Amino acid sequence: MLKKLDKIRFRGPRRDEFLDLAESPTASDTEGSEESLVKPRPSLRDPEELRDPAGSGSPNMAAMQDLRSDSERLNEVKGHLEIALLEKHFLQEELRKLREETNVDTLKQELEKERVRRLDLEQKMNEVLKTREKNVLSLIKNPIQTGLKQQKETLCSRMQKWLYDRFGVYIEDFRFQPEENTVEPEEPLSAKRLTENMRRLKRCARPITNFLRNLSALSNWHSVYTSAIAFIVYMNAAWHGWAIPMFLFLAILRLSLNYLIARGWRIQWSIVPEVSEPVEPPKEDLTVSEKFQLVLDVAQKAQNLFGKMADVLEKIKNLFMWVQPEITQKLYIGLWVAFISSCVLPYKLVGFMIGLYAGIKFFIIDFLFKSCPKLRDKYDTPYIVWNNLPTDPQLKERSNATVSRRIQPVVSRSSLATIPAGVSREEETGRAHNTKKGAFHEVFNLPETERPLPVCENGWRCCLINRDRKMPTDYIRNGVLFVTENYLCFESSSSRSGSSKKNKVIKLVDITDIQKYKVLSVLPGSGMGISIATPSTQKPLVFGAMIHRDEAFEAIFTQYMKIVTTGCAET
Repeated sequence: MLKKLDKIRFRGPRRDEFLDLAESPTASDTEGSEESLVKPRPSLRDPEELRDPAGSGSPNMAAMQDLRSDSERLNEVKGHLEIALLEKHFLQEELRKLREETNVDTLKQELEKERVRRLDLEQKMNEVLKTREKNVLSLIKNPIQTGLKQQKETLCSRMQKWLYDRFGVYIEDFRFQPEENTVEPEEPLSAKRLTENMRRLKRCARPITNFLRNLSALSNWHSVYTSAIAFIVYMNAAWHGWAIPMFLFLAILRLSLNYLIARGWRIQWSIVPEVSEPVEPPKEDLTVSEKFQLVLDVAQKAQNLFGKMADVLEKIKNLFMWVQPEITQKLYIGLWVAFISSCVLPYKLVGFMIGLYAGIKFFIIDFLFKSCPKLRDKYDTPYIVWNNLPTDPQLKERSNATVSRRIQPVVSRSSLATIPAGVSREEETGRAHNTKKGAFHEVFNLPETERPLPVCENGWRCCLINRDRKMPTDYIRNGVLFVTENYLCFESSSSRSGSSKKNKVIKLVDITDIQKYKVLSVLPGSGMGISIATPSTQKPLVFGAMIHRDEAFEAIFTQYMKIVTTGCAET
């Protein structure tokens, strides 16, 4: 054990006995390379061993050999460290040289670019100097020509400026520009604004209505003296060919009277005395029911107005589209006669004939027809043609009537085929259907056989608008609509569980008319209501606010047609 410990002690200095190479001072790599090496510290040995090396015997000799081998290893490490330091120095030098070389290349590139730019500038300067020399020489050689050119240029510029100052504004007007699509902002719906617009429309239409009323008064001989004077004046003008100048003079006279009225003169001339309508002051604070009634009144007026306009336009369209060939044939023959007479007869004679016919028709024939309605129904051709022209809803009703007549036998067979095989009618109708307030037949006081159709087992949510009632509580009711084989049932949500006063039961046989309805016709879309007319109501009942309006209408209409066809077949 002691020998092994001595070997370990004399094997050489430890690593921590050397100086760290990285902590050496920063100097050149060649300076004191030997000094940078770590020298071993003298090991603390016993003085007796140093004094008498031979006295230790063979173990001491082995320790000395180990020491020599350690020194050789240290020398090898020293050599490797010197080589590594030299390589590091050479690498640093090469890196520095490479950096200098790269800087030189960039400088060379920049110098080349500057040389190219300088050459380009010199070339451009030479070209400019050459052109200037040529211009100077040309001015020296031909001073008169240059003066004339300058004068021409000044004259042309002056002429262009003068034309632009005089006519430039008009030329700018003919410049094409894209159209600007301006979207008008839409006003929100309000009862006050709606009534104000209706009053404005009424005020603006009053002059036109007064003019038409005066014309009808002249034709009806309301004032005999005025109509006689107008008839004589008009016929005299038409006889002498002054009908058009007379109308132009009347237009100038009307504008002159309007000018005097605008200046403050009080001029009132009318064949029919005007009736002053009382002007109601607008109310500022309206209740909810008053606002609702006001909106309904305005909507009804708008509906009637739009209906009349649509009827007129549809009749004109059907007249020209040969919907009624016997009526359009009369117009076709009349246009051919007018065309041939205008080509054959002279213009003055055609104007004379048209003027005489218009005067006699307006003052005499129309008076006789209005006084004798039977005579008008037989001989007034324009009146007969206009009344016989159908509108689009009338054509639709006719087509539906013809289709229903054709499918009567098919409907009777299909009604029998709807019952599945093996199931009797009693079993089919014996299923229990209950509402929220009890059994279905008990709520509506119907026979037990009456059950909702499979399409409307849960009913359709809607509101019943009874326009015969005036109270807001009775005017609109919310509830559910059901259809059975023979009845149309409405269950009101406000009715109590034991009473059925607010519920509505309508026989399908009693229905006289059923249509899709739009509560407010001014709104877009086809509406969400169904209008049903019965003999017991003055105005049709409206089932509005139905989400599945089309489905409900088809179910009600098909069941109604089945009832009607079966009734016709039995009779």
